[in-house]
Amino acid sequence: MIWFGAEIDGPMIVTRTVHFAASAITAGALVFRGFVAEPALRAAPAATAPIDKQLRATTWIALAVAVVSGLALVLLLTMSLSDEGPGEAVMSGALRDVLNLTQFGWVSQLRLAIAIVVAICLAFERSALWRWLALAAAVSLAASIAWTGHAASTPFTLGYLHLASDALHLTAASAWIGGLVPLALLLGMARRHKGWTALEFDAVGRFSMLGIVSVATLILSGIVNSWILVGSFRGLLETGYGQLLMLKLAAFAVMLAFAAVNRFALTPQLALLSDDTRQDTLRALSRNTLIEIALGLSIFAMVGVLGTLHPAAHLVK
Repeated sequence: MIWFGAEIDGPMIVTRTVHFAASAITAGALVFRGFVAEPALRAAPAATAPIDKQLRATTWIALAVAVVSGLALVLLLTMSLSDEGPGEAVMSGALRDVLNLTQFGWVSQLRLAIAIVVAICLAFERSALWRWLALAAAVSLAASIAWTGHAASTPFTLGYLHLASDALHLTAASAWIGGLVPLALLLGMARRHKGWTALEFDAVGRFSMLGIVSVATLILSGIVNSWILVGSFRGLLETGYGQLLMLKLAAFAVMLAFAAVNRFALTPQLALLSDDTRQDTLRALSRNTLIEIALGLSIFAMVGVLGTLHPAAHLVK
């Protein structure tokens, strides 16, 4: 399949998209729990059990999908490099060579170990320490994707800057886009409970502040990444990589517009006492959040494609 002037591996793109999204939701759910849900639940302690159960279920599902899709990515890459089927790639030793002789293989093994740490922390949570360890491991799982992409091949000192910027970019994307999923679930639960008004207002307000920090980080790290990978306006306009990047920026801008409506138009209405107004506002917030999630998934898909294309800076001198 030819997209943006390059041959595109469909199964690889789909698997990368699923893996990026699942990793982001794993981290985003735990960031949401630590910085949004738990502080907000002080105003509605009766809601703690159902919300915590929902957040844990979301994290477990996302983590499982991240692990399975991560393993599938390694196998697909091995099949691509060896030109063998899945069974042959395993039996011939090609899979072993990819795991042991390539940076992608080493990082994939490390990320699997991190995922196991997340699972252990979730399974044996007994105190706040375990919860914060789970959060740190989940963020590491998402940020370490940087070592499997273009940033890992950028040479010299510029490579360290690129890796740090890309890791920050992935962390911020996980906090915002990944956090939208537990936010949508919380809003859905809140619509069925009339006594959660204070919780809704506090949670949405806290998530908005988290979103502002995340967006600022995304913009700054995105500028650094674009400077390294695109390098010029000509590269942005004349290459498939640059054109797809502009499409990604357009989706990001639309997400920002919906986030601004949520923050400045809808959130203040949650403080109103009318139950009809509250229900209408919650429906609007839920709708906009679902739209943001859809746009976020489209961005992950575009990132999946960008990771398989030659950067514009390599094509335009």
